[in-house]
Amino acid sequence: LATYAGIPNQFYNRLSSEYPAQWESVVNAILHDHEDRKLVRTLDGRVRAFLSDRYRRLDNAELMESGLPVFADFPGITVHSCEITERRLYIKAVYERVNAEVRPGDVVQAGIVIMNSEVGSGSYSVKQMIYRLVCKNGLIRDNAVRQTHLGRKVDEEGEIDWSDETRKADDKALYLRTRDAVRALLNGAKFEEEVNKLREATEQKIQGNPVKAVEVLSVTIGLQQGERDGVLRHLIEGGDLSRYGLMNAVTRMAQDVPSYDRSTDLEALGNRVIELPRRDWEYIAQAA
Repeated sequence: LATYAGIPNQFYNRLSSEYPAQWESVVNAILHDHEDRKLVRTLDGRVRAFLSDRYRRLDNAELMESGLPVFADFPGITVHSCEITERRLYIKAVYERVNAEVRPGDVVQAGIVIMNSEVGSGSYSVKQMIYRLVCKNGLIRDNAVRQTHLGRKVDEEGEIDWSDETRKADDKALYLRTRDAVRALLNGAKFEEEVNKLREATEQKIQGNPVKAVEVLSVTIGLQQGERDGVLRHLIEGGDLSRYGLMNAVTRMAQDVPSYDRSTDLEALGNRVIELPRRDWEYIAQAA
């Protein structure tokens, strides 16, 4: 809202907290000068989001009503973790019947992550998760389904006013894609393919200084200062100086951060370690 009104953020925050009457007057005056339209999402009388008029609503409740019944096709599937934060909905489920060993005794299980944001903090997506039993880490792989919240402008001139029936049909198609994606991600073939990548990563060793390797990795994938130190600690404690060990150190760090959003980000950053181009990985592995 501050950006849209053209007010510097620091000044906006001070004005709203110390001079609320003046803040209200100034912001309202600026907004009334704008002719474009925005979508404002509210809950219990509070503003949750200030969004583009192209924003397509994909509400959590509707998505879950249509998406969760597919779990019934997988007896034994369990919800490992779930949360609704200020930014997103998360559902992380594990299907223990599909499992494999990366190394002898190092068992991983198939899983999925469903994410959605009602407030413009990311697209709706279904992703594969590889769940490691040894330290209960989740590795979030790439998208199987991704749907942005971009739609048509509200009352856009020349556009058809699409009926609720048409919108529901669009949503149903998305839900069917979700069902098919969940089934595909939890079958053995797709899971085994991803486990083979992890097995290959166990053979790719850190040849240089592990401290320097973590420093370079932090810059490459965007770790914060405290997270970098934690990843180094977990790498040393794990005793596995390989790409696989480094990935596990990143995903293990996800258990240490208080924010569920950031914890999930770290589980996805673990995937970036596995998917680094060969040149980037060699630069990290040989850092001295």
